[in-house]
Amino acid sequence: MAWVLQKLEGWDSSDSRGEVQQREGSHGSWFAPVYLADRPITLEGLIIAPDRAALEEAMERLRAAAGLSDTVLVVWETVAKRAVVRRSGRVVIQYVTDDKATFSVLVTAADPRRYEIDQQSGTTGLPVSSGGITPPFTLPVTLSAVSVSGQVTATNAGTVESCPSIRIDGPVANPVVLAQYQDSTVRQLRYGETIASGDYLTIDVDSKQALLNGSASRRRYLSAQWPVIPANESVIFQFSGDVYAPAALMTVSWRSAWL
Repeated sequence: MAWVLQKLEGWDSSDSRGEVQQREGSHGSWFAPVYLADRPITLEGLIIAPDRAALEEAMERLRAAAGLSDTVLVVWETVAKRAVVRRSGRVVIQYVTDDKATFSVLVTAADPRRYEIDQQSGTTGLPVSSGGITPPFTLPVTLSAVSVSGQVTATNAGTVESCPSIRIDGPVANPVVLAQYQDSTVRQLRYGETIASGDYLTIDVDSKQALLNGSASRRRYLSAQWPVIPANESVIFQFSGDVYAPAALMTVSWRSAWL
């Protein structure tokens, strides 16, 4: 059995969407913000089978693979990339001979970015302090302490910004996540409730949602400056809470993204 991909259209780039407003009483126009549109992708090729029965079985597999639910499409370039797609048109399959057929499949990626295959992640606890001095001691004495901050560094090796997902496992009271950029600017996520032991909060920056234990919306308790990871840059995510709890954890997950 051989699958020959002869055409891959739409993987090179997605369309953009934006508006241009005419300037009143002057030459030219004003640009409105421009965003990437969804990404339609057409795959065309040839199926070569040992016999008619194997060819028909391959046709059914192709129809099933082009599903109506989310499906991962992987393109094996030098840096392999993926997109989550859904079928958006007919699956066209035509016989050439009893053991050969052509195919054409149209799918669409709602998120136009192409992502690395493997998801990256980093985990840290709350910051702790070390050092200082333990009595008995003799005066004069210098008191010193070293604060070890809980942080995760996320690097996007791609060409377009990527949105992370952040999970906070309790117990932790009023957790705060700070995203520090290379230009020293900071964005903040502040959750105004306690996450109990055994519970977890998931913050999805792309969809701008906050879910407790994967189902209950807690968006109203979240004060958010939604942090993204710029192209070809690193962002340091720092974790803190009102009171130190050794079991509290923050996990940041992300993928490098390309246009």
